[in-house]
Amino acid sequence: MWDKLLDRFLTGMMVDDRLSITYPDGTTRDYGPDSGAQGHLDIADTATLKALIVNPDLGLGEGYMEGRITPKNCTLDDVLTIIIRNRFKGHLPPWLLLANRARFHARRFIQHNAPRTSRQNVAHHYDISDDLYRLFLDADMQYSCAYFRDDAMTLEEAQIAKKAHIASKLRLEPGMRVLDIGCGWGGMALTLARDYGCEVTGITLSENQLATAQRRAEAAGLADRVHFNLQDYRHTSGTFDRIVSVGMLEHVGVPNFGTYFNRVAELLDPDGVALIHTIGRSAPPMAHSSWINKYIFPGGYVPSLSELAPAMEKSGLWQTDIEVWRLHYAKTIRHWRDRFDAHISEISSMYDARFVRMFRYYLTVCILAFEHQMQGVYHFQLAHKRDAVPLTRDYLYDGAATAAAAPHVRAREDA
Repeated sequence: MWDKLLDRFLTGMMVDDRLSITYPDGTTRDYGPDSGAQGHLDIADTATLKALIVNPDLGLGEGYMEGRITPKNCTLDDVLTIIIRNRFKGHLPPWLLLANRARFHARRFIQHNAPRTSRQNVAHHYDISDDLYRLFLDADMQYSCAYFRDDAMTLEEAQIAKKAHIASKLRLEPGMRVLDIGCGWGGMALTLARDYGCEVTGITLSENQLATAQRRAEAAGLADRVHFNLQDYRHTSGTFDRIVSVGMLEHVGVPNFGTYFNRVAELLDPDGVALIHTIGRSAPPMAHSSWINKYIFPGGYVPSLSELAPAMEKSGLWQTDIEVWRLHYAKTIRHWRDRFDAHISEISSMYDARFVRMFRYYLTVCILAFEHQMQGVYHFQLAHKRDAVPLTRDYLYDGAATAAAAPHVRAREDA
């Protein structure tokens, strides 16, 4: 029964490429034209066939994690690329269309993300171990999209360029009070304090990241200018000259977009500037990945611009600039995966084979989402006043970030 249902599913879905499946009974069937890309999957048992029919996204990810679905004479990239390219071109069976629609409408419940739930969700991913992340991130532990001004950049160089580009948009001056919402391991906050002379407050919901960020501030001699707190953005008080939030909006959830942007407006000084860096879709909203929600980012969601725009509009803030980064995150994660693979022996000594396959699947599926789906990174520059920043983008490309940082760097060197 389940093999027949999967056969029907794949016959309708495959349009441009060739996907071969070896079923549990040993038979192999081909789907799609004998042209384009080719991939082959071995499926070990009937339970996996059933999982693929009930929820293909979850069934495929879990099957790969557990070694019950394996690519044959091809790579995981090859197979996932074929599936991603064809799933929106072919005809999906009615039961999958209904299930996708139900998951889409359930996202408001799934992403309720009350403060306590948000803490639990963050701990699921970020509190596992710094040792793992140090093996594949850059030295500053930037766990967000880098900015590749050219393809020859190293990961470290591109992450430095990302921070400099954001700093340019913030129009920083020494002594400014900056709030970093979702500060991670503290790299952005430390950079803004060290290179731009700012007083920075970083907030996070990860106890692990908080401890690391505080140690880094002490080690850098910046504990008097950078303060990290275990705090929800909904519970933060005061006003700030600048607000920066990198890779945090993806954890807010659809029901809370209004609250999020209202809080940015309330916390931002009347003359202030905010920069929100987030993954987003340049296409209509869709149900988020069941596998990603279960294993990687519970409560997470990649919003479409159409879902964010109403919340920004109602906040009363000016959208002084909106920039879209295309393919930068794919490049970033390819660097991460290369480093992950280079340390695979060490990682395998830290975690079991199922975890290693899970994490590699996560990195791979994210790369391909940015390469083959309508997914990129948005920069929303927001302000209360329309003239809080220059009226053209020229200031971003005139070396302003370097000039702003230089006096503070020289002062430290002279000392």
